[in-house]
Amino acid sequence: MITKLAIVLVLAGCWAAYTADSLTPLDVKLGQWETTSTSTMSGMPPIPQDVLDKMPPDQRAKMEERLKAMSGAPRTTTVQSCVKQEDLDKAMTFGADDKSCTRTVVTSSRTKAEIRIECTRNGMKSSGTVRVETASSDSVKGSMDMNMGDGNRTMKMSSTFTSKWLSPTCSAKN
Repeated sequence: MITKLAIVLVLAGCWAAYTADSLTPLDVKLGQWETTSTSTMSGMPPIPQDVLDKMPPDQRAKMEERLKAMSGAPRTTTVQSCVKQEDLDKAMTFGADDKSCTRTVVTSSRTKAEIRIECTRNGMKSSGTVRVETASSDSVKGSMDMNMGDGNRTMKMSSTFTSKWLSPTCSAKN
């Protein structure tokens, strides 16, 4: 689940995904968390032309229509997720083997992390910054700004989030 992985990385202060750099893990509790995020997107994603060429025209038109509808309008979601120690342990290796990306730690402490990310893959370049801050071990907030492009198409994504710890016991749904 992408949502759970994103929450785990956020709650871990994103430090786990970037083990190539020296990061201090954020001081957060394990258990049930609730995350509310608001995201905006503008532009069209840089989908390789050969992929677009293989799509049936009606499927391509529907995809482009959906992407245009999503562009510009903020989308807010709230999800709950169970964060266990093994999730944080697994997250420690997430992305560490991706040689197409460089990660630069700007700030790293038990209360704040800022990581700059730059990737080049299949003719597409992406760059951005993830910022995470803890008000306490049961409250996290942050933001992410990413730009992606292939020279012809460019897309920008921005999001902000707040996460709050609910309980040391996870619900049966998670």
